[in-house]
Amino acid sequence: GPTEVEISQICEINKKNVAHGLAWSFYIGYLKKVLPRLENSIKAYHAEKGNSILRYKDTRKVHILIPLDCHIPDEISKEDDNIHFLDNLPDTQLNVAGVMKRSYKHSVYEIFDESKRPHYCIVEYATPLASLYEMSKDSQAAFSSQDRLEQTKLFYRTLKDILEDSKECGNLYRLVLLNGKLQSYYHK
Repeated sequence: GPTEVEISQICEINKKNVAHGLAWSFYIGYLKKVLPRLENSIKAYHAEKGNSILRYKDTRKVHILIPLDCHIPDEISKEDDNIHFLDNLPDTQLNVAGVMKRSYKHSVYEIFDESKRPHYCIVEYATPLASLYEMSKDSQAAFSSQDRLEQTKLFYRTLKDILEDSKECGNLYRLVLLNGKLQSYYHK
């Protein structure tokens, strides 16, 4: 059979390693750093603002949006009139890769249900998917929309497996796989 190097080369040529690497990079380079500090950030936010809007278990997690089409808008609020940016949690500053006091922050959104009642949660897109989207638009990458869809599904499965085994990140996230509009997810 082929050697490990040959298998790796075949996978690279067929673009089978992209999502796996992106998922691990997202976990190691971001989630593993920020999720264990989320509770402290929420406590600081409540102390600073004098409220406790993120008091329920499901609101004390980062909801990570994973759109199958990899379209990641800069402003979530523009995707649905019932979703409004409310505020940012205080920055988490870490020394990373030679950057002193690199800032990481999470955004809090107010989401109105069918009865126009507000609900609050921390929401962000899985930013590595923007790379998959751009690769499918760049002819040099030779990455089709079908490749993008397959890699997005693999990214989701890989990230889910990584996070489920992570002691540092347990119960601090919720992966939200989107097939279509964001609105359809929040108004089920």
